[in-house]
Order: sequence, then C-alpha cells, then structure tokens
Amino acid sequence: MSAVPLHADREAINMAKKAAFSTVVGNALEWFDFASYAFFATIISRQFFPPGDPASALIGTFAVFGIGLVARPLGAVLFGRLGDVKGRKLALLIAMPMMGFGTLMIGLLPTYATIGIAAPILLVICRLLQGFSAGGEVGNAIAFLIEWSPPRKRALYSSLQQASAVGGTLIGSLIAASLSSTMNHDLLQNWGWRIPFLVGGLVIAPLGFYLRSKVEETPYFADDLPSEAKASTSAEQPAWILCAKTVGISTVWVVSFYVFLIYVPAYLSVHGHIHNANALWINTAGLLVMVISIVLSAIISDVVGRKPLLLFSSVCVLLFSYPLFILFANSTSVFTVSLAILVCGGLAGIFAGTCPAAMAEMFPTRLRTTGVSIGFGLSTAIFGGFASLISETLIKVTGSQLSPGFFVMCTAIISLAVISTLKETAHEPLK
Repeated sequence: MSAVPLHADREAINMAKKAAFSTVVGNALEWFDFASYAFFATIISRQFFPPGDPASALIGTFAVFGIGLVARPLGAVLFGRLGDVKGRKLALLIAMPMMGFGTLMIGLLPTYATIGIAAPILLVICRLLQGFSAGGEVGNAIAFLIEWSPPRKRALYSSLQQASAVGGTLIGSLIAASLSSTMNHDLLQNWGWRIPFLVGGLVIAPLGFYLRSKVEETPYFADDLPSEAKASTSAEQPAWILCAKTVGISTVWVVSFYVFLIYVPAYLSVHGHIHNANALWINTAGLLVMVISIVLSAIISDVVGRKPLLLFSSVCVLLFSYPLFILFANSTSVFTVSLAILVCGGLAGIFAGTCPAAMAEMFPTRLRTTGVSIGFGLSTAIFGGFASLISETLIKVTGSQLSPGFFVMCTAIISLAVISTLKETAHEPLK
C-alpha cells in the first residue's frame, strides 16, 4: 500500500496525532507501574525477604525484578501474534488492565513478617503478571506508532514509545524521590512505598485503557492482505535471523539503561557515598535527559540514518563504562555524580531514539509486532531484566565494586558486532 495519500489527508494526519497521543500516554502510565518496583528495591527487600543479610535480600529483590522481565518473551509471543493477527489496538487494550492488576496486587501484598515465605512467592507472581503484560506492550506500541507515522518521521514517531516509557519511569523516580525526601522514615518503610503501586492500579490503568479505546487501528494493518504478507516475506531473511539481530542490536541498549538508570541509584546508596534520596533525585535528572535525548536522536536518525548513531553510542558505552563505575564507587560529590548520570541518560537516549525504528523496519507488517516483541523481549529478559542481579552478584563474587562496568562493556561488544552488519533502512519504504 502507499502511505503518502493517507498522511496527506487532513483527517488521517489528525488521526495519526491522536493515535500517537493515546499510545504515548498509555505507555507512559504502564511503565510508571512497572518501574516503581526498582526505585523502592531497598525497602521491598526488607519487607518481603527474611531479615539478616541485607545484601542477600537486595539480590533477592533484584532477582524478582528480573523474573518479571523473564515473562516478557512469553507475553511477546502471545501479544505479538495477537497484534499481527487481530490488530495492534486489541493487544494494547488487553495489556493495560493486566499490568494494572499486577501493580495493584503489589501495593496490597502482606509482608514477610505477616505471612512468611508466601510473601516473596506472591511478589514473584505479581511481577510475572507485570512482565507478561510489558512483553506485549513494546512491539505493539512501536508497530502502532511507526505504522501511523509520516514516511520521513518514522524514527521520531516510533521513538515516542521509548520516550513515553522513560517518561513513565521518570514519573516513578520523581515520586520515589519525593516520598523519600518528605515522608518520615518509618512511615515510608511501613506503608509509604505502597502509594505508587496503589495509584498505578486504581487510577493509571483505567485511564490508559480509556485513552486507547478511542483510537483506530493502523492503516498498514487494516490494508495489508495475506497475499501481500507472503510476497513481502519470501525475499527477506528468515524471521529467526531478524529476531536474532533485534536481540543483538538492543543488548547494549537495555543493559546501559537498566544498569545506569535503574540499578545505579541502589548502587550509589549501598556501595557508593550518596544518600538514597539524593541518588533518586540524580536518577530523575538522568531520566529527564534521556527523554530529551530520545527525541533529538530520533530526529537526527530520520536525517542521517540509524547505523551511525547506533555505532557511535555503542563505542561510547564501551569506552566510558569502567571509568563511570570508578566514579560511582568513590565520589562523594553529588554534583560530579549527577553529571555522570546525565551523560548516561544521554547515551541511553540515543539507543532508545534509534533502535525502535531500526528494529521495526526490518520486519514486514504481518510479522512486525511478533518480531519486535520477541527479539526485544528476549534481549530485555536475558540482559536487561537481570542486569541489576548480575551487577550485584558480580560485586559479591569478585569483591570488586567496579565489576558491573565490565558487564556493560561486554554487551557493548556484542551489539557493535551486530550493528556493523546492519543494512541502513532509514530512507527505504516501510515493508
């Protein structure tokens, strides 16, 4: 089909903007729910795991965080296939209340002191539900946005999925920082940490569902025919190779995000010399820079292409990861650490602004949500979801507080190897 007449029409342009707005807002709300867990990791570790060894409890908490992301590939398979067969809109409508229910349950769960070993077990179940929902969110949201986008703004539109996801994470970080700074310590430990989860389940999920129900299906999906899908896929690489490339190019992206902007706040307060509340405020600033970087990088990518930006940011991560952890472990300066986190947010934003379009452009319409969902879901589950657990375990095993830096560097090498083989797709028609 030809997308130009659709976007040349005023009504179609207005619908594209409406689709982008509803997807972005709903996605931000959903990821606020998902990320709130990480920002209260130190409190959750004390509430849901046996008392005694704080380090082991924190590892257990990060393990549960990772388990939530293990469910993402399963959700990616179900929701990705649903999005490719029944439509992106239906899949997005189902994912939102599922995330909301899992989030609400975390806010209501009894602690280890109340129900013993059942507490971490129920916590795992809630995280699995959240992760399953998140697995269907990414691919469908990216496909929904890129298929509504004008031809020369595909990176900008598709990057809004990540900009809104980080925006939701930013809101979660802001609320966590505000609660940590304003609430009495005992109140925060006892019930204050539950506030974001209750708000997410009772307010955010219903609002997101309502917004998504008001938008139409994408024109690419509506007009695509089975015969067209067969013709478009016959001359392409096998789907499993495309999924493997998606895993490869997104590895350094997810690890740099989950290490520098999800794990590091806990690292700074446990292994560094920065108070927890300050670490959360620093992280909030880093997430804000990342949102800005996502949009700017996407605009640049639509002009110069995907590959140059991905290569540049991967090399930067490879070179700077180890020096950054030297700084995180030893610096007592809030200002210096803040600058470092702002740099991390900028680099992570380059990946997040460029990778969604690069991944989506590799797949034809009838495989787009499945391929992106599975590839990105596997990358996140294997490398990103357990990034905090791997980092904390490396420190405990090696005794070196700098070991997470080597983990990030290894993932940069993997992605560089795959990115160097990519074909530039920025200025080609969407399949």
